[in-house]
Amino acid sequence: MKNTEKFFENILYTARWLLAPVYFGLSLALLMLTLKFFQEVWHVLPHIFETSEADLVLLILSLVDLSLVGGLLVMMMLSGYENFVSTLNIHEGREKLDWLGTMDAGSLKLKVASSIVAISSIHLLRVFMELRGIEDDKLMWYVLIHLTFVLSAFAMGYLDKITKH
Repeated sequence: MKNTEKFFENILYTARWLLAPVYFGLSLALLMLTLKFFQEVWHVLPHIFETSEADLVLLILSLVDLSLVGGLLVMMMLSGYENFVSTLNIHEGREKLDWLGTMDAGSLKLKVASSIVAISSIHLLRVFMELRGIEDDKLMWYVLIHLTFVLSAFAMGYLDKITKH
């Protein structure tokens, strides 16, 4: 019985490596996001002098949004891998990100929630900049959804603070 239990526990522990391809897949998503970022830049550059200030601001907000999602992907890839699969072995002489090894699953959730709030804020700002074509009830839903994200992130942070003390 003891050998069966040990065998089962070893299989479960080794199964964490099934997450490694998932984190690699996130790196492919990061590549797609990067390509989309530069596609947007390449698309607007020839028309930059004909583009209105409001449209340019909306484009820049889209680029900021893409960069926030990219940062979220990097955080999820590296911290998730390090928390759930294996420690990253960064060679001597290579730059190591300061936050690596410091984020547990709880702080990773808070960072994700904060990033979602930031991304939602940018989307809401874009909606406000295009306010003319948006119905009042739709605008109300945008605001309520954003507030839901904000309250959720706040509640997660508060609960995390309570449980750590």
